[in-house]
Amino acid sequence: MSGGIGRPRVLIAGTGSGCGKTTVACALMAAMTRRGLAVQGFKCGPDYIDPLFHSHITKRPSRNLDPFLLPEPTLCFLLAKHAQNADCSILEGAMGFYDGLGADTEASTYQVAKTTKTPVLLVLTARGASASLAAVVRGFLDFRPGNGIVGVILNNAGERLYLSLKPMLERETGVEVLGYLPPMEDCSVESRHLGLVMASEVKDLDVKLARLAQQAERSLDIDRILTLAAAAPPPPEGLRPVIPDSPAKPEPFTLAVAWDEAFCFYYRDALDLLEEAGGKLVFFSPLSDPELPDADGLYFGGGYPELHAARFAANVSMRRDIRRRVEGGLPTFAECGGFMALCRSLRTGDGVFEMSGVLKGDIFMTGRLARFGYVSLRAKGRSFLTPKGWTGRGHEFHYSDGTDNGDGFVISKPDGRAWEGVHTSHSLHAGYPHLHLCGDPRLAANFARACVEYRQRQRDRLPCRNVL
Repeated sequence: MSGGIGRPRVLIAGTGSGCGKTTVACALMAAMTRRGLAVQGFKCGPDYIDPLFHSHITKRPSRNLDPFLLPEPTLCFLLAKHAQNADCSILEGAMGFYDGLGADTEASTYQVAKTTKTPVLLVLTARGASASLAAVVRGFLDFRPGNGIVGVILNNAGERLYLSLKPMLERETGVEVLGYLPPMEDCSVESRHLGLVMASEVKDLDVKLARLAQQAERSLDIDRILTLAAAAPPPPEGLRPVIPDSPAKPEPFTLAVAWDEAFCFYYRDALDLLEEAGGKLVFFSPLSDPELPDADGLYFGGGYPELHAARFAANVSMRRDIRRRVEGGLPTFAECGGFMALCRSLRTGDGVFEMSGVLKGDIFMTGRLARFGYVSLRAKGRSFLTPKGWTGRGHEFHYSDGTDNGDGFVISKPDGRAWEGVHTSHSLHAGYPHLHLCGDPRLAANFARACVEYRQRQRDRLPCRNVL
């Protein structure tokens, strides 16, 4: 089987959160990979954690297809770009198939499926229901046009239950039932406050994935799924995210990117865009390395700093070097966990831990979602990343809050709630909202320009203004 532009592909959707989408998607990826197929993973929505599992299985970076953060032409381009050299692409949905922005289907997995014309396999939990499952499937089929649902997979179903449900569901709904996965407690992955634990933290992950792949070969009709995937029509023509006014050979710069157990939440396409803008990415560990690498800018992504606060606090040389370099004018883009690391302290259930102290606010864990979901942003003033009045979109998902979250942006929800946040200056953008640079490539251009200017001033031994 060979991949075309945007095909073959199939989207794994669910009736709701917790129905087994990730388990089914990972089982299919693992089984297809064991067959020797090149599999490309995608995640609908802004989630950072599921793509880490995809990437581990397929040995190819998984990509996010977010219809809120990305314009539709960009989303279609990224799908086609990354799928073109794959034998099959597996798109994993988010939440329930139709769940999107507020109580609407905007920014939902359904929107991704409809926009990209991708065939959909609907995952249902079979436990505790029988004929009612047909009503559920019929409801999903009839709720919105162009949903692309071509098959059903049952999760948490034994072989006997599956054999009894399959003919009934196919008779009542007219949709193929393409197999089942039984309860597999020995293959479960733990969850915590931001979702699943990360792939690198799962004990015996490869053993669990091998069991999932073997079970998928036994109880999922993979050959039929591949046939349905191959029948996917080409997605609409997309538009490549382009760096504005970018020369054929952009001015090079070096960008330090935080990456370890505590900080690893990035959109891979955003990192690719920074490379296109001239960036050489140098990854470092805030937990383990003694200091920042020699670089012209710092990208400090999100993650789980609250779980590793003691280790970061103990790495005194790194904390001091971060503060010295950032206060010295190093262009710094810090999102969520990275923002937390720039603050003065972080209070968890285990105590209060020193952070880098660039910002004077203190962070504390709240025990509940402080803010969650998509947000709109408006820049109150100018920063190195955004001009005054810039408007864009982002995403927040955190159980912490701070005594000073900044006031550089007005951040708002669709229901009208609004607040201020994000610290901004000529060399700093630090706050809770996550951005996707491919949603507005001007941000990547601005980041690159600031890094090049910083490198030139350092080379010419010109002073950099203080960050705050």
